[in-house]
This record gives sequence, C-alpha cells and structure tokens, in this order.
Amino acid sequence: MAPNADVSEGLRPGPTKAPIAGIALIVLACLGFSILDATAKYLSATLPTLQIVWVRFVSHLIIAVILFRVWKTPTLLHTKRPWLQIVRAFCLLGTTVFNFLAVRYLQLAETMAIMFAAPFVITALAGPFLGEWAGPRRWAAIVVGFVGVLVVTQPGSGGMHWAAIYSIAAMLFYSTYALLTRQLTATDSSAGMLIISGAVAAVAMAPAGISNWVTPPDVWTWVLLCATGAFGGGGHFLFIMAHRLAPAPMLAPFIYTQIVWMVALGYLVFADVPTVMTLFGAAIVVSSGLYILYRERVKGL
Repeated sequence: MAPNADVSEGLRPGPTKAPIAGIALIVLACLGFSILDATAKYLSATLPTLQIVWVRFVSHLIIAVILFRVWKTPTLLHTKRPWLQIVRAFCLLGTTVFNFLAVRYLQLAETMAIMFAAPFVITALAGPFLGEWAGPRRWAAIVVGFVGVLVVTQPGSGGMHWAAIYSIAAMLFYSTYALLTRQLTATDSSAGMLIISGAVAAVAMAPAGISNWVTPPDVWTWVLLCATGAFGGGGHFLFIMAHRLAPAPMLAPFIYTQIVWMVALGYLVFADVPTVMTLFGAAIVVSSGLYILYRERVKGL
C-alpha cells in the first residue's frame, strides 16, 4: 500500500476513512481476544503457559500464510520499515507473555483493571506520536469507560501483589503495539503485518515452547490449542483493519467492550454468574462507547 504524501517519512498514519466501520472492527477484535483468553484459561489447567503462547503464534502464522497464499503474492511481506515491524511484533509477544504470567498470580479483576489503563496511554501518546489529538469528549468517554471497568472488576483493597508488574508491563506493551499498528498502516499491508508479527513471535518463543512441551491429552485439547491462533490472529487482523480506518484515540475507548465479552464468556463457559455490579459496570462501559458512536454519526468529535 503506497503511503500518503504527508506520511512519506512514516511519521503519521493513513487518513481516517470510515470511522464507524473501524469502531465495529475493534469491537469484533475484542471479541476475538476475549475468546482467546477464555480458551487459554481453559487450556492452562492441563498445559504449560509458554507452550500455549508458542502454539498460539505458530498456528496464527500457519493460518495467515495459507489464508493469504503468500507463496503467490510474496509482495504482501514487503515493508519499508522492517525494524518497526519487528518491534511491533515483540510488543505483541510481550503483551501475551506478561498477561499470561500475571494471571498465574493475580485475580482476574486486578489484571483487568491494570490492562484497561491502556486507553489512557494510547490516547495520551497518539497526539505527539501520530498527530491524532483527542478532544475533551473523547477523554471524558475514556474516563467514564474506565470507571465502568472498575465497577466490574472491583480490584481488591489490600496491598498490591508484586506480580502486578507483569500486568503493567503487558499494558505498556499493548499500548505501544496499538500505536505502532496505526503508524504502520500508512505504508504496510494488513496481511503482511499479521504474518510478520506471527513469524517473529513464533521464532522467538520456539525454545521456550519446545522445552516446556506437554502432549495434549485428547483431540479436543488439540483443537482448542490450535484454535488459539485463529482467535488471536483473527482478532489482530481486525485490530489492524480498524486502525487503518479510524484514529487511535477514537478506537481506544472501545477496548473497554472486552469486559462485556469476558463477562458473557465467563457465564457461558465457566458458569460465572455476573453480579448486579458487574452488569451495572458493563452498562457504563457500553454507554461510553455508544456516546462516541453517536457523536461520530451526528457531527464528529
């Protein structure tokens, strides 16, 4: 994809083309990430975490290569900024690894509360790094959405566990990944970004994944293990496409919709019945997103 004239030096993302479509894609991407987390949680009862991470990226890579038939169109992998692609791939890997490590020691509520600080970081940095400045209404929607997340998660009032550093690291890696994704959409193809990130992470995790290998006990476990690549890779492809269509500050509040998907999957898969406060908090999150959507449809932010 050829860069625009004002991004010839790779300093700015592509133009905003269809913001509402971008919002729809980011919501679907969050659904994919939520299914991935639920699957990983289920698998972690019988398989090592590092093995799950490695297979997630290996299957992600295989599916992407076959889907986009790279052998017929190798130009998909062309990039004008290879080092930025590699950094982005390691940011994605760092997000996955540190998030999985955090879940081992912390309550899910605590990890979620920390991870959902990402929209603040993304919105704050999108201005100086991408030239996408958020107005007061978007900042207000982000704050309201975060309040809704805190209502749902209700992080413990006791002292913070030392492993919270894992969640902080995952949040920072994710924020950087989101900003680099928006920046690279100006010059690189979505398919190439998806394949390169999967390849770099798969190679980097190979030693740990192989050394911690435990053979899945049954066919169902094999299916779920391989499906992690489809959920993760599919989610990130939608994530890339969303940032191609809309600016990062506009999309950032919709990251909070993941809490809605997680509550629903917790009930359907793990029989976790949501409390009244959980439903109330989820309603706040949805309301903040609907407000941005309304503003975008009516007269923009």
